[in-house]
Amino acid sequence: MLNQPLNKQMTEFTRTTMDNTSKALAALQEQTEKMTDMLIDMSPWIPEEGKKTLKEWDKTYRKGLEDIAAAMNESYKKVEGLFAGSCETLQGDMFTSTSK
Repeated sequence: MLNQPLNKQMTEFTRTTMDNTSKALAALQEQTEKMTDMLIDMSPWIPEEGKKTLKEWDKTYRKGLEDIAAAMNESYKKVEGLFAGSCETLQGDMFTSTSK
C-alpha cells in the first residue's frame, strides 16, 4: 500500500499528541490534588465528610485518567495492527492481480 508511511506517521503523531495531553492532564491532576490537600489541612471548618468526599473525588479522577490512558494504548495497538495487516493484505492482492 502506497500510503503505509503516511498512515504510520499520522498514527505516531496522533499517539504522541495524546500521550503528551495525557501527561499534561496527569500533572494538572497532581497539582490539583496537592492544592486540595493543602486546602483541607488549612481549613478546619470543612467537616470530615467533606474532606472524605474531596479525597474520593481526587481518587476517582486519577482512576479515570488511568482508564483513558489504558483505552488509548489499546486503541493505538489495534490501529497499528490494522495498518500493518491491511498493508500486507493489500500488497499481496495488488501483486496477485498484476501477475494474472
